[in-house]
Amino acid sequence: MKDEQQDRLMWRRYVDDLYTKDDAGRLLEELHSSDSGRLLDDLAAEIWEETAVLQTYTDLEREKYKKEARQLLQRLEHKKRTWIRRVCYAVSGVAAVLCLVWGSMTYLNYIGRQQISYLEASTSYGEHKEVVLPDGTVLTLNSCSRVRYPNQFVDNERRVELEGEGFFQVSRNEKQPFIINTRFFDVRVLGTCFNVKSYSSDETVMVDVESGKVQVDMPEAMMRLQANERVMINIMSGEYSKHREEHAVAVWRGGGLRFDATPINDVVKELERMYNCRITFAQGQSFDNLISGEHDNKSLEAVLQSIEYTSGIHYKISGQEVLLYK
Repeated sequence: MKDEQQDRLMWRRYVDDLYTKDDAGRLLEELHSSDSGRLLDDLAAEIWEETAVLQTYTDLEREKYKKEARQLLQRLEHKKRTWIRRVCYAVSGVAAVLCLVWGSMTYLNYIGRQQISYLEASTSYGEHKEVVLPDGTVLTLNSCSRVRYPNQFVDNERRVELEGEGFFQVSRNEKQPFIINTRFFDVRVLGTCFNVKSYSSDETVMVDVESGKVQVDMPEAMMRLQANERVMINIMSGEYSKHREEHAVAVWRGGGLRFDATPINDVVKELERMYNCRITFAQGQSFDNLISGEHDNKSLEAVLQSIEYTSGIHYKISGQEVLLYK
C-alpha cells in the first residue's frame, strides 16, 4: 500500500511538472509494469474530479484541462506501447535471423537432394569398364557387373550399390565413409584398395583386400580385413572363411583367373562371363568338385584342359557351347 501511495505521488509530480531525474527513471520502469494501467486510470479520474470542484474555472477552462489530461495520459500510454513494440521488434528480429539461417540450410539441403540423380554403369560378357565416381574413387567393373551411384555424395556417407564384381580404389575421407551395398553383405571403408565379388547367381561371394582396412557387415556377423586378407562366404551353407596370403588382387583385370577351392558351378559361371560362352553339365552326372588354380590370360580351351587335368572332368567344345562330363 505504501509503495502504491508513493507511486501515485510520483505520477502526480510528473503531471504537475515537478519531477526529478530519478523520478523519470522510475516512471519509465513503471511504464513497463502490467500494473501501471490501473494506476493511470485512477490518476486520470482524480485529476478530473479536482477540475470539477474548482468553482473558479469556467466550463471552457474545464474542457481545456480535461483535454490536457487526456493528452498527458495518451503520451504516457504511447511511451509504453513504443517500448513494448521495440522489444517485440528485437525479439522478432532475432527469431527472423534464426529462422532465416535454419531455413536457408534446410532449403539448400532440400535443393541438393532434389538435384541428386542416380547413374548406372554396367558391363557385358568379356567386358571390363573403368568408372570414376563423384568423389574421385576409381572402380573397375568385371564382366556382367553393374554399379548404381548418385551423381554427388551429399550426406555423411558415400553409398553405392554393386551387383557382380568390382575393384575399388577409394579416395580417403574419414568424415564420409564409403559403403558398398551388395545383396549379401555391405563393405565399409574410409580409403583403400580392394576387390568385391558378389554375383547373385554364384554360390560363393568374397572380399579381397589389397591395401588398407575394410569392414564387412553380414546379416549375422561383422568382420574386419587388412591388406592381403580375404573372406569367402558360401551363400548356400552360410559358412565363411578368412584367409591371409600374399597374392595379387583382382587378377581378372589383366585377363587372369584364380580359383581357390571354388565350387565347379561358380567356375563355370565365371568362364561363361569371361569368354561369352555357354557351359552345361552332362545329364545324370553329379558335379561337386572344388577347383583351385591360377591361369594367366589363357584361352578357354587351355583353362578347360587344366581343369580336366586336376579334377578329371572332361569337356567337349562346339562353337560357343561347352559340355562337361565324367
